[in-house]
Amino acid sequence: MKVRTEGSSNYEYVSARVRSRKRKLFDEDDYRKLVRMEPSEIARFMEETEYETEMNALGTRHSGVDLVEYALNRNLAKHFDDLLTWAEGPLYDYIVNYLRKFDAWNVKTAVRGVYTDAAAEAVETDLIRTGEFPDRLLDRLVEAGSIEEVAEALSTTIFGDPLAEAMSDFESEGVLVPLENAVDRAFYTHLMDELGRSVPNSPEGLYGEFLEAEIDFRNLRNALRIARSGADIDPAEYHIEGGGLFDPEELRQLATNVDELVERVRASTYGDELATALEELAAADSLVGFERALETALLEYSSKLSNRYPLSVCPVISYVLAKEREVENVRAVARGREAGLDVEEIEAELVII
Repeated sequence: MKVRTEGSSNYEYVSARVRSRKRKLFDEDDYRKLVRMEPSEIARFMEETEYETEMNALGTRHSGVDLVEYALNRNLAKHFDDLLTWAEGPLYDYIVNYLRKFDAWNVKTAVRGVYTDAAAEAVETDLIRTGEFPDRLLDRLVEAGSIEEVAEALSTTIFGDPLAEAMSDFESEGVLVPLENAVDRAFYTHLMDELGRSVPNSPEGLYGEFLEAEIDFRNLRNALRIARSGADIDPAEYHIEGGGLFDPEELRQLATNVDELVERVRASTYGDELATALEELAAADSLVGFERALETALLEYSSKLSNRYPLSVCPVISYVLAKEREVENVRAVARGREAGLDVEEIEAELVII
């Protein structure tokens, strides 16, 4: 556990820095150009953007889509390390704890690698080396040949026991939902424990308000994934504590009735933010469109909190989500172009606000 940093938080300084960084993110016009480029053209385009340093540093070892992906992840880690360099006081603790989400990302990347029998190099490409895991632990995850080896490597972290406990459901159902949900639950439980009891409209309260929304959206997504997977898994058992929209029993009942679920969310405090997502869910045969709409809604919600509370942790969280989404968007474009997907197919993968 991190010891709370002494001194006061420098919200005004950090907020100004992240707003400046956020203005440099790719916009809709940039993506309109990117989706029509070949992989080599995407690489050249990125060399003329704020990814120039990473592209030049990695260009002698990698090329094409691999170069783009390594540059994206290195740039992401650099920007988030900058956040920790700038922040002081409790703000530093909020950021460092939230950035553990990339530890969770890396765990799920390793698990998926084992599940799909991916080559170590492919797993390595998808790692984001920020968060708290040291390089030697990440290297062990890359080389793991089984889920048990992943859990063993993580035995001294917050993810080891939850992964081990989820193994029986994974083995009986053959789907990743139990393992990925175990990782998410461990991350959010630790995050909320670190936050403790918060006062509304205080810095802690605003942080807690955002985390509650993120947990609600994650519970909603996971319940629907379980329901649509056909696996014999009780959604209530995979409920993440800390949200305000569902309790475990409600999640169990609503996950099997999409119409009731839509109405329950529509009547909630997220009704406006999730209006588009709910329309996607009601109309879609798959979860893909709905999950994209959920991500858009979370980005918009974080941006709204950022504008409403400019001298708080909210602008930082909004920037983290937006930067993370930029990396995911560019990766989707590069992989899609390499695979020969149509422009329309690639655009359907993007989340842009």
